[in-house]
Amino acid sequence: MSIKEKLKNYFTVDDEYEYEYVEDAPEEEHEPMVKQKGQNVVNLTSMQQPSSKVVLCEPRTYNEAQEIADNIVNRRAVVINLQRVDTQQAKRIVDFLSGTVYAVNGDIQKLGAATFLCTPDNVDVSGTITDTLMEADDYNKGW
Repeated sequence: MSIKEKLKNYFTVDDEYEYEYVEDAPEEEHEPMVKQKGQNVVNLTSMQQPSSKVVLCEPRTYNEAQEIADNIVNRRAVVINLQRVDTQQAKRIVDFLSGTVYAVNGDIQKLGAATFLCTPDNVDVSGTITDTLMEADDYNKGW
């Protein structure tokens, strides 16, 4: 190439460039990382679950049983103290809540003479309270 051609190419505008429009490919969803042998990698998004809540209730009438059941249906564990309710209404409340717990595949456990724990299926309870502690309780309503 001569100097003349080099200068001509340098100062002239060439429209010989081809412009190619490339669409951005959609981002691929990242699959959760699976722990493999020898790796200590855990996907943090799988570990971040909303914290479970425990609701404490002390009903005074049978009419409050539906509010307690709503908490169980909303996936909250409920501790119920039935000491302020007479025996007949307390039995009705326990029967009603037993049906609610059954409907959500949960569990109901007796913690004391007049105290129950109702849990939905997303709450795991480990351990038991022995019957000897409940027999020694001074306030036993005969359930």
